[in-house]
Amino acid sequence: MIVGWSYYAYVIQLCIGSITDIGEKVVCVVAYHLFFIMFAWAYWKTIFTMPMNPSKEFHLSYTDREILEREERGETQQEVLRRIAKDLPIYTRTLSGAIRYCDRCQLVKPDRCHHCSVCDKCILKMDHHCPWVNNCVGFSNYKFFLLFLAYSLLYCLFIAATDLQYFIKFWTNGLPDTQAKFHIMFLFFSAAMFSISLASLFGYHCWLVSKNRSTLEAFRAPAFRHGADKNGFSLGFGKNLRQVFGDEKKYWLLPVFSSLGDGCSFPTCLVNQDPEQPSTPAGLNTTVKSVGDASPFPAKPLRESQSRLLINGQSWTESDGGHEEDKHGTSNPAMVIENET
Repeated sequence: MIVGWSYYAYVIQLCIGSITDIGEKVVCVVAYHLFFIMFAWAYWKTIFTMPMNPSKEFHLSYTDREILEREERGETQQEVLRRIAKDLPIYTRTLSGAIRYCDRCQLVKPDRCHHCSVCDKCILKMDHHCPWVNNCVGFSNYKFFLLFLAYSLLYCLFIAATDLQYFIKFWTNGLPDTQAKFHIMFLFFSAAMFSISLASLFGYHCWLVSKNRSTLEAFRAPAFRHGADKNGFSLGFGKNLRQVFGDEKKYWLLPVFSSLGDGCSFPTCLVNQDPEQPSTPAGLNTTVKSVGDASPFPAKPLRESQSRLLINGQSWTESDGGHEEDKHGTSNPAMVIENET
């Protein structure tokens, strides 16, 4: 409703009804529609892009669920989970060093995956649940969310800058007191206030991207076997940026998906290999089979010399086209999911 009113106030009341110079009118209308289209496109993609959920390889089989439910002691349950997760690309732990498991989803959580109590499901690389878009912001739409913030900020700044002189004229009675006066004055106040709030939020998320952190990880650092490490996923500014926006710069400013990876595993800057995970010799691309399934996972290296984003020539092995549905995850509405603490 606010965006619809701003379109009416700017195009009809300001550009067509108040601006007298034809050249200025054309420039303002054309530039406004460019900002409006990019803003609306990014906003739409953020709202209607479904968050990705962990694929079926991370869900426990019926037999494993029965075994886990029969075990009462925490340590015995962890032994079961370690056996299940030993071939999965999982390196983060709870703060106590346990396998991250969602007892309501009944799945082993991939790295950077968290449960959203609003969406009632586990979200890959969850950042936060945003009421402004009524959607969870995660791996599948984080780029769209950033572009939404950027284009909405530019949209508001453009309106405030071009509306300012007419706001001053109406305020000082430099123009006739017409119906446009209310729209132009309120339009400037709205654009200016939204610009301030959007600038702070966009700046914060730019900082998060530069550090390769999510909002949740900024408040609680991810824990590995050696302990919590807030910079565990940071690969340097350039590589952190490409992890969100992709390698092809021509897609950076467009609300099209270009983020790197599958959302289930991420390269890290850690030096020490996790002793519970299979080691990968440098320079080799190997795949690890998940328990009970033939879908391959990339064996995630931890040393710099083995990271896909740290060495341009190194690449992970990905699933073939037949497993495309698995890579995007599955969502089972019948499952009940735990709350994050």
